[in-house]
Amino acid sequence: MPRPPHVVVVGGGILGASTAAHLIRAGARVTMLAAATFADGASGRSLSWLNSSGERSRDYHYLRLLGLDRYRTWSARHPDSARFLRFDGALKWARPGQSLRETFDRERSRGYDAVWLDRDAVAARLPDVRSEAVPDEGAIFNPGEGWVDLPHLIPGLVAEAVAGGARILEHTGSVDVVVDDARVRGVRFADGQRIDADRVVLATGAGAPAQLAALGVAVPDATVPACIVVTEPLPAPVRTVLNTPRVAVRPMPDGGVSLDAGWAERSIVVGADGTLTAPAETIDGLLAEAAEVLAGQPSLTVRRIGVGPKPIPGDGEPVVGAVDAVPGLSVLFTHSGATLGLILGELVAEELVTGNPSPVLTPYRIERFSTGIVAAGADSAAWTPVSTR
Repeated sequence: MPRPPHVVVVGGGILGASTAAHLIRAGARVTMLAAATFADGASGRSLSWLNSSGERSRDYHYLRLLGLDRYRTWSARHPDSARFLRFDGALKWARPGQSLRETFDRERSRGYDAVWLDRDAVAARLPDVRSEAVPDEGAIFNPGEGWVDLPHLIPGLVAEAVAGGARILEHTGSVDVVVDDARVRGVRFADGQRIDADRVVLATGAGAPAQLAALGVAVPDATVPACIVVTEPLPAPVRTVLNTPRVAVRPMPDGGVSLDAGWAERSIVVGADGTLTAPAETIDGLLAEAAEVLAGQPSLTVRRIGVGPKPIPGDGEPVVGAVDAVPGLSVLFTHSGATLGLILGELVAEELVTGNPSPVLTPYRIERFSTGIVAAGADSAAWTPVSTR
């Protein structure tokens, strides 16, 4: 039998951990590198709402449904994950003067589980939601949606990789991809030490475009500053994910909630040295907005604030798979890292071990930016920053 390939996975978030675990399952030899600790980047600041909600291209909708499917499989195989991975549904409603009726019709036309609820139905079905906050029009409830807390999930994936023989290195700092004779040969640390490998996978979130640029590969980048606020536990449990015009809310394993909002992201101050700071009034505003949509209008106390870049490719679609311009290199760069984390790691690992490209990933190849191919869901070949909500 040929010797299994040695793959270095660079990145300690959900995409890196998932890829490493799936590579081990597929029989590869794996070294996984985390610049600092696991889930200390975007994965630790993600709302992690598991969904294929709203307007999606058919290809992207299908990919996200696969993502949801893999989480359900994980949940069934790991009963103890119920404390940090749940499918209790999500509720969303429109901004003043707007309507979600077309969104509802579109979701239903694709067979997506969506139910229209008026205020009374919200009060009866979702006691953790303040029904008075729901507009006259009503709201969409998606019973099959859920949430995951990635800092709880990632250690399980890493443990699985280690049990299968993976080598795990934390606090490595940034690394460079080594290319000799027009092919990837491994990675090099800042002190000059090197790890040789047959393949390298970049799953470094917002850092991926710069690392690719250093190798002569350009990827349009719409990454934005983001802010997440995590509260102390609430007196009454929250089960429903809320995506409202002024705040998004999802439960935390300890009984608190995690909050974000598009307006909050736009308020982040970027310092001269690149430091990102969320103003105090932004934090207070998120807490107030969350209290308005939760039953009983609870008093919320901050436990943790996470501020940092939110990875978003320039056309809003995932960038996944082999980088043809740099043989031996693969990349995972996407906004929806939570929903897509398990499925993208699985598909990339399968490609690396078998050598067979996944048809599911065809719309998301990096070559679309150089060939004029437009990703599924992108409406033109000119890339402009996309909405983060």
